[in-house]
Amino acid sequence: MTWLRLALANLTLSPLTTLVNVLLMALGTASIVLLLLASTQLRETMSRDAKGIDLVLGAQGSPVQLILSAVYHADIPPGNIPLSETEQWAEDPRIGLAVPMSLGDSYLGFRIVGTTHDYVDLYGGEVIAGQLWGESMQAVVGANVAQAANLSLGSTFAGAHGLVDGGHEHDDQTYRVVGILEPTGNVLDRLVLTSLESVWELHDESGHDHAHEDDHAHEDEHDDHAHEEDEHGHEDEHESHAHEEDEHAHEDEHEGHAHEEDEHAHEDEHEDHAHEADEHAQEDEHEDHAHEADEHAHEDEHEGHPHEADEHAHEDEHDDHADEEGEHAHEGEHDGHAHEEEDHGTHDANTEITAMLLSYNTPLAAMTLPREVNAGGVLQAAAPAMEISRLLQLVGVGISALGAFAWVLVATAALSIFAALYGSLRSRRGELAMLRCLGATRAELLTYLIVEGLLMTFAGVILGVLVGHLAMELLGIWVADTRGMTLTGLIWIADEFLLVAGLFLVGVLSAIVPAIQAYNTDVATTLLEA
Repeated sequence: MTWLRLALANLTLSPLTTLVNVLLMALGTASIVLLLLASTQLRETMSRDAKGIDLVLGAQGSPVQLILSAVYHADIPPGNIPLSETEQWAEDPRIGLAVPMSLGDSYLGFRIVGTTHDYVDLYGGEVIAGQLWGESMQAVVGANVAQAANLSLGSTFAGAHGLVDGGHEHDDQTYRVVGILEPTGNVLDRLVLTSLESVWELHDESGHDHAHEDDHAHEDEHDDHAHEEDEHGHEDEHESHAHEEDEHAHEDEHEGHAHEEDEHAHEDEHEDHAHEADEHAQEDEHEDHAHEADEHAHEDEHEGHPHEADEHAHEDEHDDHADEEGEHAHEGEHDGHAHEEEDHGTHDANTEITAMLLSYNTPLAAMTLPREVNAGGVLQAAAPAMEISRLLQLVGVGISALGAFAWVLVATAALSIFAALYGSLRSRRGELAMLRCLGATRAELLTYLIVEGLLMTFAGVILGVLVGHLAMELLGIWVADTRGMTLTGLIWIADEFLLVAGLFLVGVLSAIVPAIQAYNTDVATTLLEA
């Protein structure tokens, strides 16, 4: 205890030097502690948020972006995908659980996720108040959302377009809170959950009204075409047959029946055309034409209307109807295709999702399923474990660089302690010699110098640990408010024990050289020089 008091008294003789050494050690220690806390919690958070998710299906693009948006809700998704494209994979026997989700809106920076109740079960969520959603525009909020937004059961709020706070709000439709989740420590705490239908309905109301109007317009146009076709049919049956006969006559000129049609046209006004028809029939090499002309001539004399012309008129009418129906069919087919395209577009818009989270039913799926999905060319399959590892490697480069800088600060502090002790030793050689004369042993002088170095190291390490945890807590508050992540400085990790032990070893090494010199001090020579 005497040597400890002596060491403390000696440090207070040069307070500025002691303070600088302590601050250097504290700065290096705080930097390392902050990096350890941040990297550890980030790794645990990423692993916890991706727990139970083996594969994510989404739009083609960056797989890291897909994982960040669909699993961690920390980025904008690469796009939407048709729900129908994911159904075959959701029903695959290699898949144990498939959870669809739709993104697009947020509330005060918290993501609004359209999904199913399986999403809550996936993360082990429990409702602490109320119940899960059961109808459209009902919402269940996480613990962090309820606290930050001051939401309770029955509260209403409007989502904002986009995934960050400040977007255009959907004021015409609001969500009603029907449930609040208990704190889970994972992604559920910072999400607003609702049904898929709520997201589809909200975006259909705001973004697809014109599509519905186009559908009705095409339906009306299609009905008008049908009505017009019926009117044309009636007009063709009751209006003049002469015009149709002329058209048919022109057609018969190309088919070899022009002479016969001319005869029937003249038979309507002159009875003697029957004789011309007979002569023409005789000139023709076909006897059935003459006989047919004779019959029509006799019928014209008694009935006043050409029977065969009427038959041809009906044939012409049928052909004309066929032509007109063909034209209308083309128009109807074109309109039908347009109408079908509009309906298909609206259908896709109503059934698009952002991603689908999959859990494997068998380990074999990890080797086969991602390759099969990516080979289809429509969807992208990304494995969270692989992308997390890749992301941590990218982030790890920066963390390693910061860690190296922190250790440089620690080394600087160690050199500063060494310089302070060595300088103090040079100025206190006479004092140390007197202590030897008073009965101090070499071992006690060695201990005295090491204790002095450890005191400065201890003060720097304790201060650094406190500053590091305080900085982590402040950073966690800022990140929670701006990024929705959970970081805290109120924890102690196992690596910090190793850090403290290593820093004390650095302090010993800093003091060992001056302590050895004190141990080897020659009392007689030192007193003569003094």
